[in-house]
Amino acid sequence: MTLTPRKNIFLHPGELYFGSGEVRVATLLGSCVSITLWHPIRRHGGICHFMLDSRSGDSNPLDGRYADEAMELFMAELKKQGTHQSEYEAKIFGGGNMLPVAPKAKGVCADPACRNVAASRRLLDRYGFSLRAEHVGGAGHRKVLFDLWSGDVWMKFHDISQTPRAYQ
Repeated sequence: MTLTPRKNIFLHPGELYFGSGEVRVATLLGSCVSITLWHPIRRHGGICHFMLDSRSGDSNPLDGRYADEAMELFMAELKKQGTHQSEYEAKIFGGGNMLPVAPKAKGVCADPACRNVAASRRLLDRYGFSLRAEHVGGAGHRKVLFDLWSGDVWMKFHDISQTPRAYQ
């Protein structure tokens, strides 16, 4: 079903939105990652936009800029809704390398983009969410649109490794 949303929301780094209805949430991702959660029966869901996998020190109040804390915020929303994480479809987007350089050793996850993707997968697994789809990694940025009425996520990836560069 094609629908023109009644409400458009732009999600900034560190923000999380949870709701329902004719709402489209958009965000732009470089090395950051967004996780979308959608409940196909109740037709509601949420999206976060985090910048880093975790922080050291006090995590009070919770801060959506960090993957582990964004997941805690999601869990609070699920509790308010009276739902369980196993009822949701999860998708992951982002984690693009914005400054591509020489390839790293296989298995090494040193840059923030790689750590963000690894954290999102680990957290979804730890909390028992079903990962339905992902588009992560690569060299570039993504524009993500999440339609809350259908659970559809639309994504456009701009691959900067294919973009000609001017050198001075």
